Amino acid sequence: MRGKPDPTSLYYFNIGESDSAYEILGAHPDRLGCNFTVWAPSAQAVHLAGGFNEFNPTHTAMQPIGETGVWEVYVPGIKRGEIYKYVITGPDGAVHWRTDPYAMCAEPRPGTASMVWGIPKHKWEDAEYFKLKKAQNVNKEPMSVYEVHLGSFSDGLSYRELAHQLVDYVADMGYTHIELMPLCEYPLDMSWGYQITSYFAVTSRYGTPEDLMYFVDCAHQKGLGVLLDWVPAHFPRDEHGLRLYDGTALYEHPDPRRGEQTQWGTMLFDYGRTQVHSFLLSNAFFWLKEFHFDGLRVDAVSCILYLDYGKQDGQWLPNEFGGRENLNAIEFFRKLSKRVVKKWPNMGRILVAEESTAFPYVTAPADEGGLGFNYKWNMGWMNDTLNYMQKNPVHRKWHHSEMTFSLCYAFSENYVLPFSHDEVVHGKHSMLDKMPGDYWDKFAQLRLTLSYQFAHPGKKLNFMGTEFGQFIEWRYDEGLDWLLLDYPMHKSMQEFMRALNEFYKSQTPLYQRDGDWGGFSWVSVDDSINSVLAFLRWDDGGNGLLCAFNFTPNPWEEYALSLPVKGTLTEVFSSDMKKYGGTGDWHNNKTKLSERPTVKLPPLGAVFFKLDRSKKESVAAKKDNDSSKAEAKKTTKKKPAQMVAKEG
Repeated sequence: MRGKPDPTSLYYFNIGESDSAYEILGAHPDRLGCNFTVWAPSAQAVHLAGGFNEFNPTHTAMQPIGETGVWEVYVPGIKRGEIYKYVITGPDGAVHWRTDPYAMCAEPRPGTASMVWGIPKHKWEDAEYFKLKKAQNVNKEPMSVYEVHLGSFSDGLSYRELAHQLVDYVADMGYTHIELMPLCEYPLDMSWGYQITSYFAVTSRYGTPEDLMYFVDCAHQKGLGVLLDWVPAHFPRDEHGLRLYDGTALYEHPDPRRGEQTQWGTMLFDYGRTQVHSFLLSNAFFWLKEFHFDGLRVDAVSCILYLDYGKQDGQWLPNEFGGRENLNAIEFFRKLSKRVVKKWPNMGRILVAEESTAFPYVTAPADEGGLGFNYKWNMGWMNDTLNYMQKNPVHRKWHHSEMTFSLCYAFSENYVLPFSHDEVVHGKHSMLDKMPGDYWDKFAQLRLTLSYQFAHPGKKLNFMGTEFGQFIEWRYDEGLDWLLLDYPMHKSMQEFMRALNEFYKSQTPLYQRDGDWGGFSWVSVDDSINSVLAFLRWDDGGNGLLCAFNFTPNPWEEYALSLPVKGTLTEVFSSDMKKYGGTGDWHNNKTKLSERPTVKLPPLGAVFFKLDRSKKESVAAKKDNDSSKAEAKKTTKKKPAQMVAKEG
């Protein structure tokens, strides 16, 4: 029963198998009052203090529930909106004022108390959305994600206002998903939400929990998926938060070599503790189940998986086999992904890993030795692409491999290609301002970069502002520079991004086979002298799209290509169109494929060609495709990542 602990639910909580601990822990009001429960196994005493007792630290005593480590009290007359804290006497007699780890609402800043709220409720109207999603295979669908920091999309907007202004804008721009930067309550604005003190509380900066539900519901009714940035790696040292919660290391490891991330000045979750498993499992399910989020983007996965992440020799402890892998974290991720698949089969909810190393099988199913994520951010692709694009075009020929290397591993995982908030802060420049050259060159190369992103295998993610050419770096405390849309090049850039999204969604070769070599073949891979790349993307039916890129300001009137098929090429999209801010001078007429056809490539431009095969070629392609599908069904057992960790 929600709101009242029972022996069975507390048993599963303590052994690390609960994904609904929020239903029994925390504050749960009813018609007559409110039941409070908190896990504090090392406490000598726990009291409840709030507005109802003038925050008297000794007035309302809580009682332990057997040997479970959980304390409880029921207080009549308390209603939603009451603020409170737990006053915990630790094993050494020291008194600690703490917020409720399972509170579902928090006092607005600068206050730090928890707020009685209970599990939020909303009359959902997204049944048709989920019915449609259930019939889809997300791996074979387009995914173009608009990453957003709600506080700086536009100044001062609430969840309900954003449910229309932001959602309508993203839908109009042709994106398929919105990804929200962390929205669990956090004290410091400049942490952007990545240093959380209340994991179950929606930040009050933009409204109530129900207001956020309304936002997600509105997005779904517009056909948009919504992902939430989730932070299960670390938490801050704030006095009212999780650190030394009951006077002992409860959520963090007691040894600072395991419990502290000195690089960030934060505490690391102890993945070896079963109750921490239940806390994080339940938190993930809280957002996926109660708030209908389509998935979680899991932050700092590398920090979780590696015991030595960001640490020097002597600052970390190896695992029981002498390796640096966090075996308990591996177990947790497998547990989480299995639970998500069981609860929402057919990718009803997805997990995306921000993982920056070569850790094996991140997106392989947990039952096959993987971690079970649906996608992994391709940080290598992002770094290589931006390193290349920031160079003067005259120097790019010496760095051609930076644009081709990603295909050596493009199908080792299911990837998302991210140009995220992290790439437009701390002196890294905005995406537009990264591009070298004059005003026109910058816009041309941003269009070229985004065209390359959308052509490359993998799902897509771009941070807000990129779509219209935000000129200065992202500022978390100010709105985007929407006034730039009064200038023609920025308005044209926005039109380009809208058209690119729509083009991407209309072209099955660009997304149906993101995960295997059957959906990709090189046409021009080694033309470093001219800094040209060209490749074919294929869909399940053998339909092809030629994607060609000229990374220099020198146009090509007749660029020779050698294609493996017969038929015709028809230009269907170009980043150089005049309405997007390009020259408009290098349009291709329909080209019949001879042994060595030529095409026009505009300066600093990308061109996409529909490939119409001859009848004979089409029949052969269907046979090849049927054969490759049959081959794909022959799965081989992967080497479990657990064994890799042991051997490491």
